[in-house]
Amino acid sequence: MNRIRTIGKPRFLLILAFLQVLFFVVMYRRGSSKIFESFSKINGKNWDYSKVKDIYTNLTLFTPALTDELQYCPPKSPLLVGPLSITFQNIPSLKRILKKNPYVKRGGLYTPPHCQARYKTAILIPHRNREMHLRHLLYYLHPFLQRQQLHYRIYLIHQAGNETFNRAKLLNVGVRESLKDEDWDCLFLHDVDLIPENDHNLYVCDETYPKHFSSAMDKFNYRLPYWSYFGGVSAMTPEQYMKINGFPNSYWGWGGEDDDIAYRVKYAGLKIVRVPLNIGHYKMVTHNTDKGNEENQKRFDLLVKSPRKWKEDGMNSLEYKLISKRLMYLFTNITVDVGAAPKDKKTKTRS
Repeated sequence: MNRIRTIGKPRFLLILAFLQVLFFVVMYRRGSSKIFESFSKINGKNWDYSKVKDIYTNLTLFTPALTDELQYCPPKSPLLVGPLSITFQNIPSLKRILKKNPYVKRGGLYTPPHCQARYKTAILIPHRNREMHLRHLLYYLHPFLQRQQLHYRIYLIHQAGNETFNRAKLLNVGVRESLKDEDWDCLFLHDVDLIPENDHNLYVCDETYPKHFSSAMDKFNYRLPYWSYFGGVSAMTPEQYMKINGFPNSYWGWGGEDDDIAYRVKYAGLKIVRVPLNIGHYKMVTHNTDKGNEENQKRFDLLVKSPRKWKEDGMNSLEYKLISKRLMYLFTNITVDVGAAPKDKKTKTRS
């Protein structure tokens, strides 16, 4: 037992690097493996993404009901059309987005006006200095969710100040603050630069296991970059999120936190389920590396410590200062101070 626990860090990193190289050799020199091909066919339907519909198609046909006694929305929404037209040529103004979504209330809250929603979903978006990406996401995500006849609310968790960005901690904040508003059925952890391309990708949780939604991103040629990948867009019930103790708060800068939370799912006795590749299509709004969100050089060290740290670093150790919580027209803006990355300890040298 002691031998297993004392594997050296260099050997661990060497094994990790070898496995990653092996994966990419298989995937990109020989094409998609049979495993991935079979995974993409689980749904059974072959979607044609050359034939797309406008995201706002038919939404105006539904008007508020004349009675307060609404029937439940049908199990399958009649508004779903499949592949959607997603372009980033023009940045939509907030005024235009608001005009095209008349039933969205302050705070980015929506309830179907013609039937009673079966699911309540909170969308949590970590954010800083991504206004262009946010406009694209709001333009497409609001009608996307309305097509699914969900009761939903979009939360923007904004990190104040200029300290190193901490996406994971912001998501923990989003979970805690959103659950103060409502008992959400599902918590969506959503990057601001990813747009779903198929409205049959239903934004509801799996009741048993954490679920990964962005299984086929254009950035990765609509394949999984590696089998345990859990980044981009994922979702959990509040109970699942608390069972894995949420995200770690110790990842400052880009990278590592998604792998850590994938490990936590396993440590908690759960597993990751995934949207089939033929439905989980997402387009990424391209961008350069953000200032203050540079690559996290400590991520591999943190991943090594994950098995013994996950129960003490997460929701149960979350500390932050809530600066404001404002109900904007298209989203709820939560601005927080999450602190700063710990400084490296310098060893003193004798003179």
